[in-house]
Amino acid sequence: MSIRRIRLDVAYDGTDFSGWARQPGLRTVCGVLEAELAKILRNPVVLTVAGRTDAGVHARAQVCHLDVDPQWLDQRSLEGRPEALVRRLARLLPADIAVMDARWVPDAFDARFSALRRHYEYRLTTAPWGPEPTRARDTAAWQRGADLDAVRDASERLLGLHDFAAFCRRREGATTIRELQRFDWRAEPDPRGEDAPGAAEVWTASVSADAFCWSMVRSLVGAVMAVGEGRRSPDWISGLLTETERSSAVPVAPACGLALVGVDYPADDDLAARNLVTREVRPGLGGAAGTDDGAGPGAASGTGSGAGCCGD
Repeated sequence: MSIRRIRLDVAYDGTDFSGWARQPGLRTVCGVLEAELAKILRNPVVLTVAGRTDAGVHARAQVCHLDVDPQWLDQRSLEGRPEALVRRLARLLPADIAVMDARWVPDAFDARFSALRRHYEYRLTTAPWGPEPTRARDTAAWQRGADLDAVRDASERLLGLHDFAAFCRRREGATTIRELQRFDWRAEPDPRGEDAPGAAEVWTASVSADAFCWSMVRSLVGAVMAVGEGRRSPDWISGLLTETERSSAVPVAPACGLALVGVDYPADDDLAARNLVTREVRPGLGGAAGTDDGAGPGAASGTGSGAGCCGD
């Protein structure tokens, strides 16, 4: 049997899902997608994902792959073309999931291990009345006063290659060493608060890294917002990078404000090399490379690539 690999680009509103990973008795993104794909292809499938998102977390540009026998696509509606899956899935999937692209990729492509970096955004509003109702599912309410300059300074202190153990839920055998490549904020006025300057803004954090530990992004946001509120000092933030265990002092921001917005991959010719690099041990720091973005119970299994990953 000849097996080929298909890449899917997926978006979803995570509000009504118990996260990405398949879990018995719970509605999950992976579970719904695998079930509908199995109906279309008339065979069971297993998805491997770039970043396993937690309950309530959204994605605008998630990536996953599955391995299929090309004969499964030899149907009148598919005509052997994986891109035809987009239209078929649009008719079957619920309104809070969309598969935006489906295409053949080289065997060396691995949604998890080939990734160069993941990009997240965290959206919150400082308006005392909370988020605009039409954005309530993707915007966290932050009604405690905070100073944006202090938040930006605290965020900058965390950039670079560090052990982020203080910000991660511990998983046996997984490293917490990551390279945080971007953590910056932009602000825009809340149009409903024009008569109250500075009191009503929407803040969006852009957070990028080679990989993320379980709950890392929401913990990063919660920590820097604590500095912005004046409850913690900038030195406290810097000190967290020296800790070796999850810190109970780090608050976790609400899931609704977080979205996976991009995953970067190398050119096809460089995929195999990237997969090897991703599995290597980080020199001088110890632990496996940052690829296990918090895979916990219920992670889907990948084909020939270990557990099916992960995310915040």
